[in-house]
This record gives sequence, structure tokens and C-alpha cells, in this order.
Amino acid sequence: MSNNEGTQGSSCPVDTGKIAAEMLPSEEMLYELADLFKMFADSTRIKILYALMEKEMCVACIADAVGVSQSAVSHQLRLLKQARLVRFRREGKQVLYALSDNHVHSMLAQGMNHICE
Repeated sequence: MSNNEGTQGSSCPVDTGKIAAEMLPSEEMLYELADLFKMFADSTRIKILYALMEKEMCVACIADAVGVSQSAVSHQLRLLKQARLVRFRREGKQVLYALSDNHVHSMLAQGMNHICE
């Protein structure tokens, strides 16, 4: 793309592009947002998040609910914890997982609404 391409014949005033560029989040924030959305790019992780929408669960129960091995669930939960999409708490020897907050629930619901339109 040449330097003039995209501006020649454009109906947008030059100022609009400058304003839009100034409103963009920092590169670091955009990178973090892209990483967050990558977490939603795996159907196993989505299944795990959906399983946790109703109640907290242990790894064995999540594995039964989504139909994958406990090892696979543990691996995905590690990634989801790093992305702050799930949290955990210990109850005796058992570790229970839940969605981190209502934002995660909202993201899943909004995504489903979008694809169902």
C-alpha cells in the first residue's frame, strides 16, 4: 500500500484519522486484549467456561461435564487461570474452580448472542 493509498478519494477528513489514532489503546493494551481473545479460540476452553457458568466444580467434574481427560482439563485451567478467566479455592484436599467474575459470564453471553443473530 502506498502512502497516498487510503487517503486519496477518501471521504473522511484528515483530522478524523488523527483523532482515531489518538483514541487507540496502547500497543501493550492491544496485545493483552488479543491474548485474552485467544483464550476463546479453543472449543475445550469454551466448554470449560460454560461448565463453570452455573457453579464451581472440581477438575474431575469438569472433565465429566465436557468429555475430556482430567489432564486436558488441568492444562486448560492453567491457561484460563493465567488469563484471569477462572479462579480457584481449596476446600480441604479438593480444588474448586469458578469463573473469575461476571465479566467472563458477560463475554460468553455476548459472544453467543452475536453468533445467534
